[in-house]
Amino acid sequence: MRQPFRIESVLSPTDLEALLRSVGDARYHNRHPFHHRMVAGDLTRGQMQAWALNRYCYQAAIPRKDAMILSRLDDRALRIEWRERVIDHDGAAGEPGGIERWMRLATGLGLDAQDVASQRLALPATRFAVNAYLTLVEKRSVLEAIASSLTEMFSPLAIGERVPAILARYPYVDEETLSYFKPRLTQAPRDADFALAYVKEHARTREEQQACVDALLTKCDILWAMLDALHFSYVEPAFTPPGCFVPIAEDGP
Repeated sequence: MRQPFRIESVLSPTDLEALLRSVGDARYHNRHPFHHRMVAGDLTRGQMQAWALNRYCYQAAIPRKDAMILSRLDDRALRIEWRERVIDHDGAAGEPGGIERWMRLATGLGLDAQDVASQRLALPATRFAVNAYLTLVEKRSVLEAIASSLTEMFSPLAIGERVPAILARYPYVDEETLSYFKPRLTQAPRDADFALAYVKEHARTREEQQACVDALLTKCDILWAMLDALHFSYVEPAFTPPGCFVPIAEDGP
């Protein structure tokens, strides 16, 4: 049986793009039951808090990941383009970045900012997954590191499902709380277009193309694993590891 996402011969850039997009269709975490429960309005406030607290670990690592890639780029024009990603998340000149806006989400849900920023209450699987992503970017080729960022091709779909559903179904959440997401609707497609063009130009051999597909699959697995951990710890069977965040009271959605 032919394995999915296996490349038998060199693909044209158009076919490579189609294969990369099919990875998102099959493996992006908007297909996860935790995401489905969120958009259906079925999560408690405590479960929403657990999501925001754990996801902060990933958000805080994004500019570190992009700085790693930036340090490995020899081409000045590429560095100028890629550094926008760091600014988007770290902020600059008094303008809040994605990390600060995510903290606004976490505190808007009732979490303590110091607890969130310390990451000490995050799930072990969350920290492991985030470190796995940083290791991928550090240890694999620049081409693979850039390909792993192509999950940004799929994030507008998840945001488009998530934001209106949260505003409609969770009365304690307002647009200011969700301010992280609006800039991402333009930033993510911009970044994805650049990364996709880079991959299509530089992945010329079958091995290079396969490495790019595998890197994207790994990134999807990392995001999926984070939701697996949340679902196991806070939804079913709701067994929270010792020392991790425990909601003060489990109320209704």
